[in-house]
Amino acid sequence: MKSVQKMFFVSLSIAFASLVNLGLLGSDFVVSAGIIIFVIFLYHYDDMSPVPLGILSGIMVFVMRVVVHELTYGDAFNSAVTYIIEFIFYIIYSLFFRLFIKTESKNNLGVLFVALIICDFGANFVEGLIRYYILTKPSLVEVIPSLLVVSVVRSVTILIVLNALNYYGMLLTKREHEERYKKLLYLTSKLKSELFWIEKNMENIEKVMTQSYELFEQIRSNEEKESWANKALTIAKDVHEIKKENGLVVRGIKDITQNELKDSGMEYKDINNILLETMKRESKINNKNIDFQFDLGENFYTSKHYYLMSVLRNLIMNSMDAIEESQNNAKISVIHKIHDQEHVFKVSDNGEGIEEDDLKQIFSPGFSTKINYDTGEINRGLGLSIVQYIVEEQLNGKVDVKSKIGFGTDFIIRIPKIFLEEVTDENIHS
Repeated sequence: MKSVQKMFFVSLSIAFASLVNLGLLGSDFVVSAGIIIFVIFLYHYDDMSPVPLGILSGIMVFVMRVVVHELTYGDAFNSAVTYIIEFIFYIIYSLFFRLFIKTESKNNLGVLFVALIICDFGANFVEGLIRYYILTKPSLVEVIPSLLVVSVVRSVTILIVLNALNYYGMLLTKREHEERYKKLLYLTSKLKSELFWIEKNMENIEKVMTQSYELFEQIRSNEEKESWANKALTIAKDVHEIKKENGLVVRGIKDITQNELKDSGMEYKDINNILLETMKRESKINNKNIDFQFDLGENFYTSKHYYLMSVLRNLIMNSMDAIEESQNNAKISVIHKIHDQEHVFKVSDNGEGIEEDDLKQIFSPGFSTKINYDTGEINRGLGLSIVQYIVEEQLNGKVDVKSKIGFGTDFIIRIPKIFLEEVTDENIHS
């Protein structure tokens, strides 16, 4: 319903723009600005089909011209035949647009410019044929040079307008990024304050561990029995203080993330782009040459963007860990599809794979197959347990894994649309 309403208002805008026109050779052959608006809307709205929009726009332009003629000169009925040909022009132009202008050509201004000239001249030429053979005015040969000039000028005008709109959009994006950067700096400063308390608690934890070990040694050697109770009480008090301070830190971080990060939601295409850029940087930091392939699928809007980003990031990082620095043709793909009212996300890699016995334990907290034998450092193994918790407990979904040694691993996430999608008035498919 909303798409129909949008097409109606777009067609109405085109009809008003068509009132700005130029007559050729003193005839009723009219070149209007409506087609400029027509192309601009098609350029920015990928979900809008050229032919239906061309038909509806042609109808709206016809009605608009007849009404204006009646109010201005009267006797609109006799001039209606002339205006019907404009209706045909929009249909022909939309057919040429569908034939010559593809989605990929929109990003190539040179190709787009040539295609626009072909569409404009072709539609005008067909209109000229109709006028010449049906209405016998004006002479088609006389009009052709003017049609070619008009096609070039109008196509140049369209490119100028599109570039201006794109530049304006870039300025808005830059301003938005600057505001987000300032906000990020502010949030970082607040989080650093909370980090101070975490570091302070680390010292207290070390102190309690020392006290506990001393008490253990005394109990094991059966020494200073009279001090055991006081030392145990001291340890309990210190642990209680650590718990209180940790509680304050957790509450502080929650306040920052809930009150300061007031993002109501995000489109999946933005999540997709953020992940792709950050994962490329992460792979370079880790000296890994990885080919990332992200398939957006159908775009959607969600208020669970932090959850979804955390899930996908953890899975991609897990795939990155499975790829050795020396591996050639390393590849990680993130594919999104919608199937049976579910969002399906598949994160795949061609890394070393996971042993069959380990597959049963990879979602257990603390389990890890990654140990650095040079440093003794071990991956904490919390990533996949967090993934499972978020998917199953927060999003009511399901996570599965398939792996084969030497061939790689596939993680498949299924989340019901009803738990992930949000309704928005904005067009999210453009």
